[in-house]
Order: sequence, then structure tokens, then C-alpha cells
Amino acid sequence: MRVEEPVKPGLRMECADGRRLVLLQGAVPVLFARQRATHHGVHYARTGRYVSPLPPLRAERARAFAEFAPPGTDEWTARWAAYAETRLRTTADGPLHTGEWLLAPDPDGWFGDGNWPKLLAHDPDRGHLTWFGYGDPVEDARDLLPLRALSPVDAPRVRAYRRQYREGVLPPVLGWWISGLHSPVVLDGHDRLVAALAEGGRPEVLLLSRAPGAAWVAACSEHPVAAYEKRVAALSGPLGSVRIANESRRLAAALRSVVHSPDLTRAWPFPGGAPAWDAVAAEHVPGWAPDAGC
Repeated sequence: MRVEEPVKPGLRMECADGRRLVLLQGAVPVLFARQRATHHGVHYARTGRYVSPLPPLRAERARAFAEFAPPGTDEWTARWAAYAETRLRTTADGPLHTGEWLLAPDPDGWFGDGNWPKLLAHDPDRGHLTWFGYGDPVEDARDLLPLRALSPVDAPRVRAYRRQYREGVLPPVLGWWISGLHSPVVLDGHDRLVAALAEGGRPEVLLLSRAPGAAWVAACSEHPVAAYEKRVAALSGPLGSVRIANESRRLAAALRSVVHSPDLTRAWPFPGGAPAWDAVAAEHVPGWAPDAGC
């Protein structure tokens, strides 16, 4: 997606010295975070004030999209991506700002099967995301950060979405990759996420991210292209054409992964710097004292 405006979005990351981060929706802080000095993870605190920038989804739309194309197919995914793009472009409380963006399924297998159940079992408003483990609690290894507390599995809206999951028409969850957290957050679909997990399944996920620049794509494409040319040059014999076709598919997958890699998330300076950030954090998440020095 090419986005022309706004220059500064309603939903945005702001930062201050000392690895301090805050996610703002308009003037409202919805998530505070502080990276650890060792770069092993990030501490976070939700304020409970996040509001999805997309309107609630009606079951009629979910079933209509499922009639258009079988759920999980490329056509079904593209239909939901187009819907999400339209809504994100017209909201004042979303993350889009001037530049190039991607909105697509997870291209690199970010989500690990073993981490999905942890979301229902361990999703504190004040917690820690580990990036590499190194002795951190197992439950801190999560692949997705909700921006509000997850609803109970028997909440009315979750029950409705659980029926959609059993019918095979549940819409995807919309995530946003934030590089400062080294994790996607849930932009829209918290209750759909709970519904899929409560049914013992996994949600379909569309990830929003900034698109990588052309120079970065070109640089990262040089090695796989050179390796492909070397392998193809060595192929011969009666099965040469088949092997070349296989190598071409491998190259296409590698280049697709490069093109769909998320770029760094932009963060704006927090007015007043670290002292102001500390004061606002104390106001909105009182008593939160992350051990960011380890």
C-alpha cells in the first residue's frame, strides 16, 4: 500500500532516552514499554484504554466473504486484506502514515505453534516479552501482544466468534508489527483470537508493517540470486529442467520473503523526553517499575 497522509498517525509509537517507548492513540497512552539494557526482551504495561480502529465485524460479512472464496485461500485472504486496508485508510485512530506498507499473512513463520496456548494462560496487563530466552520464564516467550486484556472464553461476543470458527468462517486477526517491541500487537480481533484458541485452533492473522526500501530489498536479494545462478549452472542431464524448476520455486520463495520482510517501525520523539515519560507512566500505570537494567 502507498499511503500519502497523514504524516503523523493517530496510533503511533513515541520514544525517549533509556529505551523508553509508549504507544499513543491520539493523546491517550495505551501501552508503555521499556527495552532491557541487554536487549534480551522488553517490559510492558497496558493502560486498558485501547480501542480498535476498525468497526465490529458482523457475522453476515464473515459468511459473505466465506461464500466468495473458501476461508484460508489466497482469494479469501486478499478480500479481508482489502477490507482492512479500506478501514485503516479512513480511520483517524489507526497506525498508517506516509510511506509504503505491507498487509499480508505472516511470510516467515513468525508464529510458533507452542506459543499460541500461552496467550490464554498468561497475558498480564503488566508483563515481559522475552526475545531470546536466556533463563527468562517460559511463559514470556510469546509471539503476539494483545493491546487490551483478553475476554473470558465464555464472553457473549467470544461465544459468537467460536460458532463462526466451528463453521469455518471466522475472519482473520489483524496484527501490526512493531520493531521496538520485536513483536506484533493485536490491532483488531482480540475476541476472534480468544475464540480460535478456545476451540483448540489457531487464528488466521494478517500482519501490517512498513514495507522495506528498494535498496534493502536489492541488497538482501543478491545472495539468493547468486546462489540460484550457481546451482542452476551446474544442473544438467535428463532431469535438468525439473531441477531448474525446483530451484526457481526456491528462489521465488526466498525473494518473496525478502520483499515481505517488515521494515523498522517509525517512532516519534516523546515531548519532554525521559522525565516527562516517567511522569506520564507513573500517572497511567502507577507502581509499574520495570527492571530494564538487566
